[in-house]
Amino acid sequence: MRIATWNVNSIRTRVDRVVDYLKRADIDVLAMQEIKCKPDQFPVQAFTDAGYHVELHGLNQWNGVAFASKMPAEDVEIGFPEMPSFKDVHEARALGATFDGVRLWSLYVPNGRTLDDPHYAYKLEWLDRLAAAASEWVESGEPIALMGDFNIAPLDTDVWNIDDFAGSTHVSAPERQAFEAFEQIGYADVVRERVPAGYTYWDYQQLRFPRNEGMRIDFILGSDAFGERVIDAEIVRDERKGEGPSDHVPVVVTLD
Repeated sequence: MRIATWNVNSIRTRVDRVVDYLKRADIDVLAMQEIKCKPDQFPVQAFTDAGYHVELHGLNQWNGVAFASKMPAEDVEIGFPEMPSFKDVHEARALGATFDGVRLWSLYVPNGRTLDDPHYAYKLEWLDRLAAAASEWVESGEPIALMGDFNIAPLDTDVWNIDDFAGSTHVSAPERQAFEAFEQIGYADVVRERVPAGYTYWDYQQLRFPRNEGMRIDFILGSDAFGERVIDAEIVRDERKGEGPSDHVPVVVTLD
Protein backbone atom coordinates (compact mmCIF):
# COMPACT_ATOMS: atom_id res chain seq x y z
CA MET A 1 0.00 0.00 0.00
CA ARG A 2 1.31 3.43 -0.98
CA ILE A 3 0.18 6.22 1.33
CA ALA A 4 0.85 9.93 0.85
CA THR A 5 0.13 13.25 2.51
CA TRP A 6 -0.02 16.53 0.61
CA ASN A 7 -1.04 20.07 1.47
CA VAL A 8 -2.60 20.83 -1.90
CA ASN A 9 -3.30 24.54 -1.22
CA SER A 10 -6.76 24.61 -2.88
CA ILE A 11 -7.98 21.42 -4.51
CA ARG A 12 -10.16 23.29 -7.02
CA THR A 13 -7.09 25.10 -8.31
CA ARG A 14 -4.91 22.00 -8.45
CA VAL A 15 -7.26 19.08 -9.07
CA ASP A 16 -5.66 18.15 -12.41
CA ARG A 17 -2.17 18.09 -10.90
CA VAL A 18 -3.29 16.05 -7.89
CA VAL A 19 -5.23 13.44 -9.87
CA ASP A 20 -2.41 13.15 -12.40
CA TYR A 21 0.08 12.55 -9.60
CA LEU A 22 -2.14 9.92 -7.96
CA LYS A 23 -2.24 7.93 -11.17
CA ARG A 24 1.43 8.34 -12.06
CA ALA A 25 2.65 7.44 -8.57
CA ASP A 26 0.08 4.67 -8.03
CA ILE A 27 -0.99 6.11 -4.67
CA ASP A 28 -3.54 4.02 -2.77
CA VAL A 29 -4.45 6.62 -0.14
CA LEU A 30 -3.78 10.36 -0.21
CA ALA A 31 -4.36 12.58 2.81
CA MET A 32 -4.92 16.17 1.71
CA GLN A 33 -4.80 19.42 3.65
CA GLU A 34 -5.92 22.95 2.79
CA ILE A 35 -8.55 21.81 0.33
CA LYS A 36 -10.14 25.26 0.84
CA CYS A 37 -13.70 24.38 -0.12
CA LYS A 38 -17.07 23.19 1.11
CA PRO A 39 -18.14 19.58 0.37
CA ASP A 40 -20.36 20.60 -2.54
CA GLN A 41 -17.43 22.49 -4.11
CA PHE A 42 -14.95 19.60 -4.02
CA PRO A 43 -14.22 18.21 -7.53
CA VAL A 44 -15.24 14.68 -6.59
CA GLN A 45 -15.97 13.57 -10.15
CA ALA A 46 -12.36 13.97 -11.24
CA PHE A 47 -11.28 11.57 -8.50
CA THR A 48 -14.14 9.16 -9.19
CA ASP A 49 -13.19 9.03 -12.86
CA ALA A 50 -9.65 8.11 -11.80
CA GLY A 51 -10.91 5.28 -9.57
CA TYR A 52 -10.75 7.00 -6.19
CA HIS A 53 -13.21 7.40 -3.34
CA VAL A 54 -13.29 10.73 -1.51
CA GLU A 55 -13.93 11.60 2.13
CA LEU A 56 -13.64 15.22 3.16
CA HIS A 57 -14.25 17.80 5.83
CA GLY A 58 -14.43 21.39 4.61
CA LEU A 59 -16.37 24.35 5.94
CA ASN A 60 -15.37 27.34 3.81
CA GLN A 61 -12.55 28.72 1.68
CA TRP A 62 -10.02 28.14 4.46
CA ASN A 63 -8.39 24.99 5.86
CA GLY A 64 -10.13 21.70 5.03
CA VAL A 65 -8.89 18.10 5.02
CA ALA A 66 -9.68 15.09 2.85
CA PHE A 67 -8.78 11.58 1.74
CA ALA A 68 -8.71 10.12 -1.75
CA SER A 69 -8.42 6.33 -1.75
CA LYS A 70 -8.67 3.36 -4.06
CA MET A 71 -10.60 1.46 -1.38
CA PRO A 72 -13.59 2.71 0.62
CA ALA A 73 -12.88 4.45 3.91
CA GLU A 74 -14.18 2.92 7.13
CA ASP A 75 -14.88 4.43 10.55
CA VAL A 76 -14.65 8.01 9.29
CA GLU A 77 -14.25 10.52 12.10
CA ILE A 78 -14.40 14.31 11.82
CA GLY A 79 -12.21 16.00 14.40
CA PHE A 80 -10.70 14.40 17.48
CA PRO A 81 -11.95 14.35 21.08
CA GLU A 82 -11.78 17.76 22.77
CA MET A 83 -10.33 19.42 19.69
CA PRO A 84 -10.18 23.14 20.54
CA SER A 85 -11.92 25.84 18.57
CA PHE A 86 -10.66 29.26 17.51
CA LYS A 87 -13.03 32.14 18.19
CA ASP A 88 -15.80 29.60 18.82
CA VAL A 89 -15.27 27.91 15.43
CA HIS A 90 -14.21 24.27 15.19
CA GLU A 91 -12.11 24.55 12.08
CA ALA A 92 -11.82 21.80 9.46
CA ARG A 93 -8.39 20.53 10.46
CA ALA A 94 -8.67 16.82 11.31
CA LEU A 95 -10.16 13.81 9.55
CA GLY A 96 -9.62 10.18 10.51
CA ALA A 97 -10.43 7.02 8.54
CA THR A 98 -9.39 3.38 8.27
CA PHE A 99 -8.19 1.83 5.02
CA ASP A 100 -7.63 -1.94 4.85
CA GLY A 101 -6.99 -2.04 8.58
CA VAL A 102 -4.66 0.98 8.67
CA ARG A 103 -5.91 3.98 10.65
CA LEU A 104 -4.91 7.33 9.15
CA TRP A 105 -5.43 10.93 10.19
CA SER A 106 -5.20 13.86 7.79
CA LEU A 107 -4.14 16.83 9.93
CA TYR A 108 -3.66 20.51 9.26
CA VAL A 109 -2.08 22.01 12.36
CA PRO A 110 -2.76 25.74 12.93
CA ASN A 111 0.00 28.02 11.64
CA GLY A 112 0.57 30.11 14.76
CA ARG A 113 1.24 33.30 12.80
CA THR A 114 3.45 35.10 15.37
CA LEU A 115 4.61 34.24 18.86
CA ASP A 116 2.29 36.83 20.44
CA ASP A 117 -0.75 36.08 18.28
CA PRO A 118 -3.79 34.28 19.77
CA HIS A 119 -3.40 31.76 16.96
CA TYR A 120 -0.08 30.66 18.49
CA ALA A 121 -1.71 29.78 21.82
CA TYR A 122 -4.46 28.04 19.85
CA LYS A 123 -1.84 26.05 17.95
CA LEU A 124 -0.18 24.81 21.14
CA GLU A 125 -3.53 23.90 22.70
CA TRP A 126 -4.58 22.10 19.50
CA LEU A 127 -1.37 20.04 19.50
CA ASP A 128 -1.75 19.25 23.20
CA ARG A 129 -5.28 17.95 22.72
CA LEU A 130 -4.24 15.98 19.64
CA ALA A 131 -1.44 14.34 21.63
CA ALA A 132 -3.87 13.44 24.41
CA ALA A 133 -6.20 11.76 21.92
CA ALA A 134 -3.35 10.12 20.00
CA SER A 135 -1.93 8.61 23.18
CA GLU A 136 -5.18 6.69 23.60
CA TRP A 137 -5.33 5.63 19.95
CA VAL A 138 -1.85 4.12 20.02
CA GLU A 139 -2.81 1.82 22.89
CA SER A 140 -4.96 -0.20 20.51
CA GLY A 141 -1.82 -1.63 18.90
CA GLU A 142 -3.24 -1.14 15.41
CA PRO A 143 -1.20 0.50 12.64
CA ILE A 144 -1.94 4.20 12.83
CA ALA A 145 -0.37 7.30 11.30
CA LEU A 146 -0.75 11.01 11.95
CA MET A 147 -0.17 12.66 8.58
CA GLY A 148 -0.13 16.19 7.32
CA ASP A 149 1.11 19.73 7.60
CA PHE A 150 2.31 20.20 11.18
CA ASN A 151 3.58 23.75 10.63
CA ILE A 152 6.61 22.89 12.78
CA ALA A 153 10.25 22.42 11.76
CA PRO A 154 11.56 20.10 14.52
CA LEU A 155 15.26 20.47 13.67
CA ASP A 156 17.39 23.49 12.79
CA THR A 157 18.27 21.72 9.53
CA ASP A 158 14.57 21.63 8.64
CA VAL A 159 14.77 25.29 7.57
CA TRP A 160 17.14 26.87 5.08
CA ASN A 161 18.80 29.14 7.65
CA ILE A 162 17.82 28.95 11.31
CA ASP A 163 19.17 32.47 11.89
CA ASP A 164 16.43 33.85 9.64
CA PHE A 165 13.81 32.37 11.97
CA ALA A 166 14.84 34.07 15.21
CA GLY A 167 11.70 35.05 17.10
CA SER A 168 9.43 33.28 14.61
CA THR A 169 6.90 30.52 14.78
CA HIS A 170 7.53 26.99 13.46
CA VAL A 171 10.87 26.72 15.28
CA SER A 172 10.05 27.97 18.79
CA ALA A 173 10.84 25.76 21.76
CA PRO A 174 7.18 25.22 22.78
CA GLU A 175 6.25 24.13 19.26
CA ARG A 176 9.17 21.73 19.04
CA GLN A 177 8.34 20.31 22.45
CA ALA A 178 4.76 19.78 21.29
CA PHE A 179 6.08 17.88 18.27
CA GLU A 180 8.42 15.77 20.43
CA ALA A 181 5.46 14.79 22.60
CA PHE A 182 4.21 12.51 19.83
CA GLU A 183 7.45 10.54 19.92
CA GLN A 184 7.15 10.23 23.67
CA ILE A 185 3.69 8.66 23.41
CA GLY A 186 4.67 6.12 20.76
CA TYR A 187 4.80 7.75 17.32
CA ALA A 188 7.90 8.04 15.13
CA ASP A 189 8.74 9.98 11.99
CA VAL A 190 8.80 7.03 9.58
CA VAL A 191 10.17 9.12 6.72
CA ARG A 192 13.25 10.79 8.21
CA GLU A 193 15.23 7.59 8.77
CA ARG A 194 14.90 6.87 5.05
CA VAL A 195 15.02 10.48 3.82
CA PRO A 196 17.21 12.33 6.34
CA ALA A 197 17.42 15.57 4.35
CA GLY A 198 14.95 17.50 2.25
CA TYR A 199 12.24 20.13 2.48
CA THR A 200 8.50 19.74 1.93
CA TYR A 201 7.50 23.41 1.56
CA TRP A 202 8.84 26.45 -0.32
CA ASP A 203 7.11 29.83 -0.17
CA TYR A 204 6.02 31.32 -3.49
CA GLN A 205 7.77 34.60 -2.68
CA GLN A 206 11.42 35.67 -3.08
CA LEU A 207 12.40 32.78 -5.37
CA ARG A 208 12.40 30.41 -2.42
CA PHE A 209 12.14 27.27 -4.53
CA PRO A 210 14.86 28.05 -7.09
CA ARG A 211 17.14 28.96 -4.18
CA ASN A 212 16.05 25.83 -2.27
CA GLU A 213 15.09 27.98 0.71
CA GLY A 214 12.50 25.60 2.08
CA MET A 215 11.14 24.06 5.25
CA ARG A 216 10.39 20.52 6.34
CA ILE A 217 6.98 20.80 7.98
CA ASP A 218 4.95 17.90 6.51
CA PHE A 219 5.25 14.57 8.28
CA ILE A 220 3.99 11.02 8.65
CA LEU A 221 4.20 9.98 12.29
CA GLY A 222 3.48 6.28 12.71
CA SER A 223 2.82 3.93 15.58
CA ASP A 224 5.13 0.94 16.04
CA ALA A 225 2.67 -1.29 14.19
CA PHE A 226 2.61 1.18 11.30
CA GLY A 227 6.37 1.76 11.25
CA GLU A 228 7.11 -1.96 11.14
CA ARG A 229 5.31 -2.15 7.79
CA VAL A 230 7.10 0.78 6.12
CA ILE A 231 9.55 -0.40 3.47
CA ASP A 232 10.18 2.84 1.57
CA ALA A 233 9.63 6.60 1.83
CA GLU A 234 10.14 9.68 -0.31
CA ILE A 235 9.64 13.43 -0.47
CA VAL A 236 8.49 14.19 -4.02
CA ARG A 237 10.35 17.45 -4.64
CA ASP A 238 9.57 17.54 -8.36
CA GLU A 239 5.89 18.22 -7.63
CA ARG A 240 6.90 21.77 -6.67
CA LYS A 241 7.99 22.33 -10.27
CA GLY A 242 5.94 23.19 -13.32
CA GLU A 243 2.82 25.26 -13.79
CA GLY A 244 0.60 26.13 -10.83
CA PRO A 245 2.13 23.91 -8.13
CA SER A 246 1.18 23.82 -4.49
CA ASP A 247 3.79 25.34 -2.20
CA HIS A 248 4.02 21.91 -0.52
CA VAL A 249 4.96 18.54 -2.04
CA PRO A 250 3.77 14.99 -1.36
CA VAL A 251 5.40 12.90 1.35
CA VAL A 252 4.98 9.19 0.63
CA VAL A 253 5.48 5.87 2.39
CA THR A 254 5.13 2.35 1.02
CA LEU A 255 3.85 -0.38 3.34
CA ASP A 256 4.55 -4.07 2.81
